[in-house]
Amino acid sequence: MRIAVVHRDRCHPVKCGTECILYCPRVRTGDETVVIGENGKAVVSEELCVGCGICIKKCPFEAIDIVSLPEEVGEPTHRYGVNAFALYGLPIPVEGRVTGLLGPNGIGKSTSLQILAGMLRPNMGELNREVPWKEILARYSGTELQMYLQRVSENRLKTSVKPQYIDFIPKRFRGTVGELLASTDERSMLDRYLDVLSLRPLLPRPIGTLSGGELQRVAIAACLAREADFYFLDEITPFLDIYQRMAAAELIRQVALTRPLLIVEHDLAILDMLAETVHIAYGTPGVFGIITQPKGVRVGINQYLEGYLAEENVRFRDHPVVFEQRLHAEGADRKVLLTIPALTKRYGDFSLRIHPGEIRCGEILGVVGANGIGKSTFARLLAGEEAPDGGRIETPVRISYKPQYIAEMPDEPVEQILRRCTTRFDTSFFQHEVIQALSLHPILQAPASTLSGGEQQRVAIAACLARDADLYILDEPSAHLDVEQRVKLPRIIRSHAQGREAGVLVIDHDIYLIDILSEGLIVFSGEPGLRGDAKGPFPMQEGMNRFLGSLGVSFRRDRSGRPRINKPGSFLDREQKATGAYYYAEVSKG
Repeated sequence: MRIAVVHRDRCHPVKCGTECILYCPRVRTGDETVVIGENGKAVVSEELCVGCGICIKKCPFEAIDIVSLPEEVGEPTHRYGVNAFALYGLPIPVEGRVTGLLGPNGIGKSTSLQILAGMLRPNMGELNREVPWKEILARYSGTELQMYLQRVSENRLKTSVKPQYIDFIPKRFRGTVGELLASTDERSMLDRYLDVLSLRPLLPRPIGTLSGGELQRVAIAACLAREADFYFLDEITPFLDIYQRMAAAELIRQVALTRPLLIVEHDLAILDMLAETVHIAYGTPGVFGIITQPKGVRVGINQYLEGYLAEENVRFRDHPVVFEQRLHAEGADRKVLLTIPALTKRYGDFSLRIHPGEIRCGEILGVVGANGIGKSTFARLLAGEEAPDGGRIETPVRISYKPQYIAEMPDEPVEQILRRCTTRFDTSFFQHEVIQALSLHPILQAPASTLSGGEQQRVAIAACLARDADLYILDEPSAHLDVEQRVKLPRIIRSHAQGREAGVLVIDHDIYLIDILSEGLIVFSGEPGLRGDAKGPFPMQEGMNRFLGSLGVSFRRDRSGRPRINKPGSFLDREQKATGAYYYAEVSKG
């Protein structure tokens, strides 16, 4: 079974001279395998196409994808049109459970949501007619989805959605936080949510003045406070620290005790703790997506990291994600790149103290701590964007800095932005290690201002790494990146650091990213909003014990070597906390 997808936003027949038609072997024999449609874009006949791949290679804009699928996947659940994206399968919401949906962006997760929420009627791949609900329900007869879709077909389902991109909320609501949340309090649970998510101080503030982390907590509370039959949360972790992620996860589990709840989450540590089952979505983003049957959360995440689905006998990634202990080894003989002096900085009631430390050539350091404790201020001090109140930074090194919040992007093409950052844009190293690794080829000609949050994040990371520098500082690079992009990010950053003998500081709350990437940690402690205290770098084990001990959260490692959050109050949680081993280095059986 073959599907052909033409990405209409990239297809420019006038510019390319219709090379897909000129070089198609079937067209040369007289068949109309590729034609220009009424909309001026290429149309590929899936029935006539032999899958030679010539048109894919000849298209200068990478606008064509042709994929052969095994017959076992069956007919699509939904297809958006001729030569458009196709979705196969659906996740199954289960009452009393948190169901996870794990996969990259552009793989059909939003389409699944729209179908489950009753906003989109699946067409079963039939493009020429509206498929009646009777046929749709017959397709799922005898499955767990049948009864659920029956309610959808009868308009008896109310949904509550937490959107992925929360920055749109201030554009749609102009009032205060209190006014917004009061309008959503349909379950009389808002008082509790205000306390657990620390939202009471924010109630009088206008929505438009909130930071990313504050807006994220407001969005979670607003979603959970509504009375609904089905809850869907699309990424709860961006801009939240580990403590806030744990608090939100606990509220979500309580709602899921009585209602079906589906969550898309790219922080695997939080998804592991939160969900009982996961559906893995795999395929080719923007082309097709296949959603698996539910798997136990531990098995599902391990299979995703391995890149191989055992039950389906499918390998969807050519390399596994490995948590290597050697990256955390101590004693590497490297010369000092930058000596961090003792520094102080004050903003109103908030004070930050930075203790002396050293950053070495080729070293990658994680920077961890709660939100509002001074991590971004520390980055701006090192980058020279702010001046300290006490101490002096004499920076004999060149610094490239990616800030936490990306400034408004210009209207010019992505390629033009990156070419301004480097003279090495056309080199094979930059093309392979940055452009290809960050999947930027399809958007190089797109105006940066039109990109999604995840695409703008990848452009900002590329721009930071493109500059000639001795020290690279990336503040929350994982925000808005999907899980597949996150597992690639450590290799990209590590390759850059080693290739240039440059130092790298990564500020992030994704424990998987910090664990895979870092060789040591700079740890921030104190009281958010009042005082911050930065110490380090420490070896990984000591640094993580300091950090997690201050938050009261413990981690273990399973047989794959990946870190897993211990459920609060569990035997392992109590045992590790009693010995001070909040970040357990040995591999456990769980």
